[in-house]
Amino acid sequence: MKIKKALTLSLLSIILLTQANAKEKIYKLKLATTWGSSAVPLINASKNLASYVEKMSNGRLLIRVDSANKHKSPFGVFDMVKAGSYDMAHTSSYFYKGKDINMMPFTTMPFALTAPELNAWFYHAGGLDLMKKVYSKHGILAYPGGNTGVQMGGWFKEEIKTLDDLKGLKMRIPGFAGEIMTKLGVLVTNIAPGDLYTSLERGTIDALEWVGPGMDIKMGFHKVANYYYTGWHEPGPDTQFYINKKKFNKLPKDLQMILEVAMKASSSDMYTYNYHLSGLAWSKMKKDYPSIQIKSFSKEIVKELKKENQKLITKIKSKNPLFNEIITSQENYLKQVRPWTIISDYLYIKENKLSKIQK
Repeated sequence: MKIKKALTLSLLSIILLTQANAKEKIYKLKLATTWGSSAVPLINASKNLASYVEKMSNGRLLIRVDSANKHKSPFGVFDMVKAGSYDMAHTSSYFYKGKDINMMPFTTMPFALTAPELNAWFYHAGGLDLMKKVYSKHGILAYPGGNTGVQMGGWFKEEIKTLDDLKGLKMRIPGFAGEIMTKLGVLVTNIAPGDLYTSLERGTIDALEWVGPGMDIKMGFHKVANYYYTGWHEPGPDTQFYINKKKFNKLPKDLQMILEVAMKASSSDMYTYNYHLSGLAWSKMKKDYPSIQIKSFSKEIVKELKKENQKLITKIKSKNPLFNEIITSQENYLKQVRPWTIISDYLYIKENKLSKIQK
């Protein structure tokens, strides 16, 4: 009799637990990306995020990822999230400097923090708090969404030897770097990723910067431009996850935490995967396209780039207290962390002469 009663109670408990689980509410979010469906690994960040949250929440939180191929507005995702037509987005803050220039430093600034340095600033030196301060007035929460590491300076059809070679050059280069290049006489434009190759091939532009070998090889830029310049403008460009603040606050606390952890994980995944892809791609490019020439801008050009960069930063800082706060925070952190970057990574490579492996 006792056994029968125990079995009945156990069966009742299982039924009640099953019913409780069946009644758990499922939360659904829509995410729009700036990237097309083939823009690996940029698009992977959102796909990984969706996969992580579904598994960690046991299906209670689902994210539908719409690439730019579907929503047709790659640079409109900020407004979409702000208006609530999409709950989330994956993009880069510096695309929206015209809407709020204070967002720009969270992607990257010329001659500034590298990817490891920027991540350390975000998580341990007040960067996340400053990002929250900037985005809160837009009704958006922003989180690091994956870094590409140092980006190359761009693909050029002709070699750039002097400052005069830049004058009148038509180039796609976004962010603060675009403003600096404008000061040097470059005709700057910002073209959506899906139109870059066609624009370069047809001569609509003479040069462009995208990311690095891992992403560039798929775009085919090396087929129409042989000069590949090393970087200066984006030493550690981070992408961002946006989420509508009201939508986030409606999520249960455990799902909020799952979402935040998943964003951090997918951000890390994107950085490491892109690093891996660039190494593989460069080996392939060297072998299959020996006409590609790696170049660095002359000391004369770099000196002028630095001068114009500092002039623009000083001008904006003087007029914008919040921008001044963000840039000053990054500059102070750079002074603190860069000596270690030099002692560790830079001197390790220099002293072990690893650069000779590439020759």
